[in-house]
Amino acid sequence: MIRSLCVFCGSNSGNDPIYANAARDFGVLLAKSDITLVYGGGHVGLMGIVADAVLDNDGKAIGVIPRMLWDREVGHRNLTELHVVETMHERKAMMASLSDAFVALPGGLGTLEEIFEVWTWAQLGIHRKPLGFLDVLGFYAPLLSSLDRSVDAGFIRAQHRSMAIVDVDPASLLRRLSEYSPPVVEKWISTAET
Repeated sequence: MIRSLCVFCGSNSGNDPIYANAARDFGVLLAKSDITLVYGGGHVGLMGIVADAVLDNDGKAIGVIPRMLWDREVGHRNLTELHVVETMHERKAMMASLSDAFVALPGGLGTLEEIFEVWTWAQLGIHRKPLGFLDVLGFYAPLLSSLDRSVDAGFIRAQHRSMAIVDVDPASLLRRLSEYSPPVVEKWISTAET
């Protein structure tokens, strides 16, 4: 059962209003599903949109923001709970500890870095929490295709690639995340050791 969901998404809204609409709809869905939003604590871009949608629908939103960003006045001041931390590393670790699952909405370098880090942690068996992508307008299709190529080339194991749940429908994505059963993580052996 997912009680809290960490959402990684853009600090910009994107050029197509569909991205903002998708973030708003996702926030409404989280609130109506009684799932607490955990996110980066900003009030700008898709981050602010999803948080406002949760709060406007009587949901709970927990933000975790580094002091350097809080000092730049990009922090959301009306959250259910806000944690101001010293570093980006602390931010990611706290968001992970507060969350039962992870989802990436469209975003930039930070979004990619965050979802890939929790994906790597899952691959290594550091956590067994589900993770996924809400593929708005096929935003993540090229990236996921590149990862499939990495599987074909022998750089990613198929079982690790399949850890990421991808869906275009928010309700379906939440359902699939809640039904997720993590694979058994084998001992990692590099080719140099064989």
